[in-house]
Amino acid sequence: MQVCKHSRNIAVWAVAASLIAASALCGGTTASAEDTTATGNRVFFRGGAAGLTSDRGGELITDGHGAAGKNDGSFGYYIGGGTDLMVTRDFWGMMSGVAVVGEIGLEFKRWASANVANGDTALPPGPGGVTGVSNGGLSKVQLTMLTVSVAPKVKFRQGTDFQPWIIPAGLDFHVISPTSSQVNYLDIGVQFGGGAEFRVWKELWLGLDSRFHLASNQTNTVNNFWTAGIYGAIGF
Repeated sequence: MQVCKHSRNIAVWAVAASLIAASALCGGTTASAEDTTATGNRVFFRGGAAGLTSDRGGELITDGHGAAGKNDGSFGYYIGGGTDLMVTRDFWGMMSGVAVVGEIGLEFKRWASANVANGDTALPPGPGGVTGVSNGGLSKVQLTMLTVSVAPKVKFRQGTDFQPWIIPAGLDFHVISPTSSQVNYLDIGVQFGGGAEFRVWKELWLGLDSRFHLASNQTNTVNNFWTAGIYGAIGF
């Protein structure tokens, strides 16, 4: 429980730091280099560390209600990609140098997984086991999650080589695996995030990315998580 609280605090502070940095820099909009593409659109690939705020140990399908140890890992990694589509470069004429893009993203996460009992594990002295008809042994039950998201991203300092950004609120669609004990696996939620990117060469960018995802927990599991990592982007 302390680890979960610590992970959640790290995520909140990471996002908050990104938001503060972006806010402090949004006033400096003097261009040092013009974008080399007319669209401002980008495709990106990202990855890094991720953590659940609450583990899934003790569920029926994740570890047979802890029959042979709990599958309670809450830390892991994420990989993903997506695209930024330019909506406006000057906040609809109201703020010079402040752009809004629409981000469409796809992200896979794997949490630390253990070799535990599962729905097909037979416990001594014989068949019956976890479900009453189980006849298998222990195995590694992979804890994973897939997220599809759509979010507005506000980018500052347009026309410069360093562009911080924030996501005030975005929409998430989650798929958890394994399913919950009630065999539910679909969830929705919101995400908040911040980061910054630096032009390496022409339309090749590198950036830092931190986010917190708040789920509605419609699977009877707590699906909130944070991510922090790096990404590479190419303008098109």
